[in-house]
Amino acid sequence: MEQLTGKTAIITGANSGIGLEAAKVFADRGAKIIMAVRDTAKGEAARDLILSTKQEAFITVMKLDLADLANVRKFAESFKDKYDSLDLLINNAGVMTPPYSKTKDGFELQFGSNHLGHFALTGLLLPLLKKTPGSRVVSLSSLAHKGAAINFDNLDGTKGYKPMKFYSQSKLANLLFAQELDKRFKENGLQSLSLACHPGISATNLFKFGKRDAPEFLKSLMHNFLQPPDMGALPTIYAATEPQLKGGEYIGPDGKGQRKGYPALDTPHASAGDKAVSQKLWAVSEKLTGVTFDFS
Repeated sequence: MEQLTGKTAIITGANSGIGLEAAKVFADRGAKIIMAVRDTAKGEAARDLILSTKQEAFITVMKLDLADLANVRKFAESFKDKYDSLDLLINNAGVMTPPYSKTKDGFELQFGSNHLGHFALTGLLLPLLKKTPGSRVVSLSSLAHKGAAINFDNLDGTKGYKPMKFYSQSKLANLLFAQELDKRFKENGLQSLSLACHPGISATNLFKFGKRDAPEFLKSLMHNFLQPPDMGALPTIYAATEPQLKGGEYIGPDGKGQRKGYPALDTPHASAGDKAVSQKLWAVSEKLTGVTFDFS
């Protein structure tokens, strides 16, 4: 893996799990890391953890609440005031199977945070991505996208809500967005790349019981059968840095069922191949967020 000295990387949800592991690797390679996190106290603790082993690392913690579009705009403006380039945008943060709840803007929480928040963030940071040669956007999807569908008639969950079904929908949306973004980069002759990845099945803090952590005995079982977070982060790191990638690829573990292993090209489920759905999702996302992408 090449050095990242002089490169700037935003990682959403960088205070734990895959985001934290990616931050450790990027910091070790010399990148400037912006930890974009909802809870800045946890972000500061994660930063201190990295600095304890790499004192010269450049790490900044900034508040980003993907469930609040006003805060997403505030984050983007603050970042653009401080930085004049953006090499890597890692759309990593996510919520998984919460009880039915809504974002500050009235969206179902998983679709609103996992997809719409990142969609808006990427659009607002597009001016910097466009002018940074070789910039990349990496969006985290999931094995859960397989067989999912975008239910445009019930995006807010008011006509019925099943936590896992809505999680799967949000992860399909992440994948469709990544693919459509790369297509539009290429149509407009931009050097930026957009890629999607998934961690297999990783033992991160997404696995909670309501608001409580999983019991310790279950955690130990999970670590026996699932990828540890440092392995789960490898597809993200590969998508962000592998020079042979052309944009539009989907990266996941190479083991059985793509659940564990080292990063390799994966094939999205057929549900991610519908161009009409992809274009409709883009239009709906622009309308819901009020963020339009200027590729010119």
